Amino acid sequence: MYHDVDNQSQNVNTMDQDVALGVTTTVTQADLPLLRETLRLGEFPVVYRIHRQQQGGGFGDQDKHPYAWGVLVYVDGQLARINSARGFGREWNDLDRVERWLRTHGFWYWWTRNDLETVGVTDEDFEETEEPVSEMEIEADVNDLQPRAPELPAQLPKFSLK
Repeated sequence: MYHDVDNQSQNVNTMDQDVALGVTTTVTQADLPLLRETLRLGEFPVVYRIHRQQQGGGFGDQDKHPYAWGVLVYVDGQLARINSARGFGREWNDLDRVERWLRTHGFWYWWTRNDLETVGVTDEDFEETEEPVSEMEIEADVNDLQPRAPELPAQLPKFSLK
């Protein structure tokens, strides 16, 4: 299988990512029913971010859209990448499409993993302080974590059933 893809004028080896994740084999979607029937298919697949290998669909510009989503399944306890019938890794550009594909193949729950893109907060959002934290501040933080007794009002309200 060809695992190299030219991405943003640099050669990216997608095999390195699969090796790092522990992927040991590949299966096609045609294999899934038999694997499920023989109880060899794991319950939870992994949807993960990959470098695009295919140039198709409306996202053909590798520079603007260098990533896609791939699917890993557990077969006999080993991670396997879902490939197309032609031997290339299946790719989706949209998580909604991956969801539809997973549901049509009998998966109702899955994990999502994105190791390639920065998401959430940036480094600029974190301000590092050079001042050491005092023991009083640490003790105050620890005291905030201690459970407290619920505060009850001094007099409970009176209820009437009439």
